[in-house]
Amino acid sequence: MSKTLLNCLTIVLLVGCTAVEPVAVEPATDDPRDSAVRPTEMIRLFDGESLDGFYTWMKDTQREDPRNVFGVTDGMLHVTGDGLGGLLTEKEYRDYHLIMEAKWGPRTWDKRKERTKDSGLLIHSIGADGGYNGVWMPSIEVQMIEGGFGDFILVAGNDKDGEPVPMTLTTETARDRDDEVIWQEGGQRETFNLENRRRINWYGRDPDWEDVIGFRGKQDVESPDGQWTRMDVIADGGHIEVFINGVKVNEGFDMFPDYGRLQLQTELAEAFVRRWELWPLGEGPKPAPAENE
Repeated sequence: MSKTLLNCLTIVLLVGCTAVEPVAVEPATDDPRDSAVRPTEMIRLFDGESLDGFYTWMKDTQREDPRNVFGVTDGMLHVTGDGLGGLLTEKEYRDYHLIMEAKWGPRTWDKRKERTKDSGLLIHSIGADGGYNGVWMPSIEVQMIEGGFGDFILVAGNDKDGEPVPMTLTTETARDRDDEVIWQEGGQRETFNLENRRRINWYGRDPDWEDVIGFRGKQDVESPDGQWTRMDVIADGGHIEVFINGVKVNEGFDMFPDYGRLQLQTELAEAFVRRWELWPLGEGPKPAPAENE
């Protein structure tokens, strides 16, 4: 064997036997919560100029919005109300202090022409687009309706495989005159799920509430029609607190889902949003009434 060939083989053997430093590999996880965004600074979901970061889902046109139900008018997110559907965040979120300031517009549509103006903020949305009756992604609704700002509703529905999305919510409750569930701080703890779903009314919902346009209850804390109302939703794992104009109106525990997309409903009533933000837990401004001119 030549000296040159021997040297080449020696080099190959030395390289082949050289110790390699192990590469740190993050353990794989199947928990979808790990991919949800947990704010570390304020996130302005609506920037006053565009709907970047959102997509639409309408019952009749799905991901298309040919009637421009969702748009931007004079720096405000404008929901015309012409149809059933939602504006959804592209990303999923968890563990945040959400602030939204919204007000009603004058228009109502179809069967809601003479009924209460209705919308909703749907948090922790997971599953299939239109998984609830072809309209909304399964979620936990923080209700926005005249006389019912802050009610909880489990918006049941299916995932992308057609299977029901599991849901649960525990809250401290009482019953009103008509045996409807209301939130009562310190009351009996009850757990609601897909088998025993109930609306959990905010503590002061008027027992004489009527589904008529312009309804206003004796204890309502949302602003009058046409004025801005501020909603604060503090979601910390499975714990959720809702404040309307600075007043705590509802609370839940052991909630699932506890992460997901955010949806703003269109439910046949015109609405405007001027502020929609997510803050890290403990760093958001204190819940307070919305400023009106």
